[in-house]
Amino acid sequence: MARGITLQELDVVSFIAEKVKHIRETVGEGIAINALSGGVDSSTVTLLGHQALGNRLRTVFIENGLMREGEAEQVTGMFRELGVMVDVVDARDDFFAALSGISDPEEKREAVTQTFYRDVFGRIVKESGARYLLQGTILTDIDETIAGIKRQHNVFEQLGINPQDAFGYRIIEPLVELRKDGVRTVGKALGLPSELFDRIPFPGPALAARVIGAVTRERIETVRKATVIVERMLRNTEAFQYLAILHEDRVTGMRDGKRDFGLQIEVRCWDSVDARVAEPTQLSFDVLKKLAREIIHAVPGVVSVTYNIAPKPPSTIEAI
Repeated sequence: MARGITLQELDVVSFIAEKVKHIRETVGEGIAINALSGGVDSSTVTLLGHQALGNRLRTVFIENGLMREGEAEQVTGMFRELGVMVDVVDARDDFFAALSGISDPEEKREAVTQTFYRDVFGRIVKESGARYLLQGTILTDIDETIAGIKRQHNVFEQLGINPQDAFGYRIIEPLVELRKDGVRTVGKALGLPSELFDRIPFPGPALAARVIGAVTRERIETVRKATVIVERMLRNTEAFQYLAILHEDRVTGMRDGKRDFGLQIEVRCWDSVDARVAEPTQLSFDVLKKLAREIIHAVPGVVSVTYNIAPKPPSTIEAI
């Protein structure tokens, strides 16, 4: 595994100064693009990049159809208040076309990766004339990819893939020495409000990482509705992450006195520091019952709600 900077070793002021200088020297007089998803990693990189390049960094939010409810409006609004304008790029058709008919977890991740970097960002970079993409890869992403746990969508050079050859632009990764706790500390020092640097992690493949089996607009909408409920009801738990997963199998249930062969949602809630290891949060049975009741009531087709109690490892925080 790669050796990074621990939270105890991190000198935030020096780290920010070093990364701002590196970005400026790398990009030179040109422009760069950065992708903002609203998670702490991409949010921190966005502020680092704008501190380094100002208006020579174009920040975009890729609307891939896989995000949480209202994500584009929420994220662009928060960054507007920070003085950063964000362009929303509608790429929903690209992503659903790429994911059509795919159910294998790694094939889904690869479809998201290729669509994001080759197709969508390839177009943006070509149209803008930018030669660099600034992104928030962190050390945990690299560790899990190299170890073969799962292919993180934002890891390339560590696998021997040259982004310049593969996609036509270079990638700058200022956060690769940090884990999530370090990134949060840097984000706070850069001026991110707490609702951004304290946001729970969200995967690069977005809700496609929380649908087991085929990814369709309908199935994404099901897990999106369940996600709204899980995040609202568990936001005060102080857990590291919490999420809803849509299973592939249908299960037998009952509704209005009749058999209902319906959907199963799995809820996961984790205690962790940096996502390398995690333990299921010990939620009260009362909270679990309320979660199940609301999901079944509000999400069409759901007849079963389960709670994952396996630690990481052998489980993982996300489903795929």
